[in-house]
Amino acid sequence: MAGHSKWANIQHRKGRQDAARAKLFSKLSKEITVAAKMGDPDPEKNPRLRLAVKEAKAVSVPKDVIERAIKKSQGGDAENYEEIRYEGYGPGGVALIVEAMTDNRNRTASNVRSLFTKYGGNLGETGSVGFMFDRMGQVIYAAAAGDADTVMEAAIEAGASDVESGEDGHVVWCDFTDLADVSSALETTLGEAQSTRLVWKPQTTTELDLEGMQKLMKLLDALEDDDDVQSVTANFEASDAVLDQLSA
Repeated sequence: MAGHSKWANIQHRKGRQDAARAKLFSKLSKEITVAAKMGDPDPEKNPRLRLAVKEAKAVSVPKDVIERAIKKSQGGDAENYEEIRYEGYGPGGVALIVEAMTDNRNRTASNVRSLFTKYGGNLGETGSVGFMFDRMGQVIYAAAAGDADTVMEAAIEAGASDVESGEDGHVVWCDFTDLADVSSALETTLGEAQSTRLVWKPQTTTELDLEGMQKLMKLLDALEDDDDVQSVTANFEASDAVLDQLSA
């Protein structure tokens, strides 16, 4: 969504890169373990595991970490994780979807609710904001992958539904059920993607001013730092001027 690539750069400049990287590796390893446990441990026979491994490789998770996560799924002592989705509103009326993977539902629900309350949000019931988002497959390529026409042609051939191209690169969208096939087809023509994952794409966005973004940042950071939270999606929009002020 608008603002999120610059949002990532803001986090980078604020010195959170190392901590965020370690946290990301941990979350991806958990997803690999769960995907392998729920299906076949062979990525070629398990679409969810194949996507998890592809996403891990895209952010340079070491091969031995990936293999260890898959092996862990086959052990009798592997944790039983439950997937839970939380929905609510953050500062400024921004809609949020929080996806968690936990071995203790009560702990996670309590933590998420506490963070929403602490940082000016309001946790709602399941479905309270989900209707404002579409579940989509997202494949991101750097600008070096080709010009807009080249990427669009490859995406259409691969079965994608839309492409958004800009100076930062290309975002290819497809039905969430087609992500594994679309990403594999794109890989043969455009090479390895920067990111391949399932996301919640907002149908509309809520624009925030500087104060609103500062408040929202605190909630997003707190949620993403929680060990049980796998992903956080918010339908915020912010002008370049506001984002530049945040990164100053």
